[in-house]
Amino acid sequence: MPTAEEDRASRRLAWCAAHLLRHAPDHVVTDVTGRLDAPARKYLCRDAWLSPSTVSLLLRHGSEEDRQYVARNPHVVGRPLPGLPGPARYAARPGPSPELLADVGPGPFTTGELIALLRRHGRRPRIPLTLLRMPHAPLDPATLLHEHARDPLPPSAVEALLLAGALPREACRALLDAGPQDTGAHRWYRPAVRAVRMGLLTCDELVAHVAPAHRTLLLTDLPAARGLRWSLPERTGMRTAVARALRPLRDDPRLWSELLHGAPGFRGTLPVLVARIVRGTLPEPAAGGPEVPGLSEAVRSLAPRAAEPAGGVDRELALASLAVPMPSVEEDIRWVRDCLARGLLTGEDVIRHKAPACWALDEGHWLGEVDHPDRHDRAAPVLAARAEADRLFALALGADPDAWWRVAVTLPDFAGTLPHLLLRVTEGGSVSGRS
Repeated sequence: MPTAEEDRASRRLAWCAAHLLRHAPDHVVTDVTGRLDAPARKYLCRDAWLSPSTVSLLLRHGSEEDRQYVARNPHVVGRPLPGLPGPARYAARPGPSPELLADVGPGPFTTGELIALLRRHGRRPRIPLTLLRMPHAPLDPATLLHEHARDPLPPSAVEALLLAGALPREACRALLDAGPQDTGAHRWYRPAVRAVRMGLLTCDELVAHVAPAHRTLLLTDLPAARGLRWSLPERTGMRTAVARALRPLRDDPRLWSELLHGAPGFRGTLPVLVARIVRGTLPEPAAGGPEVPGLSEAVRSLAPRAAEPAGGVDRELALASLAVPMPSVEEDIRWVRDCLARGLLTGEDVIRHKAPACWALDEGHWLGEVDHPDRHDRAAPVLAARAEADRLFALALGADPDAWWRVAVTLPDFAGTLPHLLLRVTEGGSVSGRS
């Protein structure tokens, strides 16, 4: 039976690990969660701030006990777990309407007939889901993927197949290749969001398999439309994964310009596009190619920039105040929010200067608690803070699981800022933040 002090230590380690793993690549997440002892792993599975990719990897590689803890986590939404929304929710819908039966017949359908019907009735996912529940021959993944490669299925049909097609993960990945389809297709982004929401793919895997490449860039900033779309943690996770793929471009304006000009006509994935740009083997795009709405804004939001807000003495005081917590958390939050509203501080400043480092990584300690982790009333500082944390972790730790683990076990008791912590850990000296 653990003591109260050991229980508190396990809770705090799990809380810090949940925030740290939002910025780690998939293999690091799997390695770090595997090193946690049983109490800390239990609290990690129950943490409110688990990233979508961490949830997916826990479900994929964790034990049955891990899956049960995640299933009882009220903050994990949209995964196909007991009591949570998933394919069963759609299976409970009414059966085919008389109009649909008159149009397509009662079945059973061959694989070819089913694919043809999915193409014809694929504008919204409700009818494709109904078709998949009607009698049909078992879907052959090879035939399905051959037909999809020849002529891509509509996005809603792909979404229905992800939900109810019972396909292997490799087939789900291949269905995210939209071929030469126009990005203006109705709700083209829904299959990608659904794949992450269901726990089928992590954000890193999404970046590695979505094609064409410009769609991956557009997934970082989806339009604010009604219906299925990213929650704030999913959006930040997607931006983290895309930024990781774009890291070879560094801060070279020439390479970023090539990305913007080459992405609209490139039919492969984003990592392949970046590799060709860096090697200088990307062919010159055809003149007069179609414009991709929103692409320039997406690339601009991901490109590195060094814009410091003006503020003079007031800004210096605001920066200094981040290292000195106020008498209460509520007063600290009011002060930081006021500085953000006045333009004296940015999300990057909070990550660089706020102490302790574990508070800087938790937006609840400087923006205030929200009724649900999926939302914040100030999304811009959250996105900026996550991007800066991504940059610092990538610069200091790279893809080394041992370095990430050292940060995870040091973070709970470290009293300094995040750059100070990373400097101490990477140098291999003392990691105490106290004098």
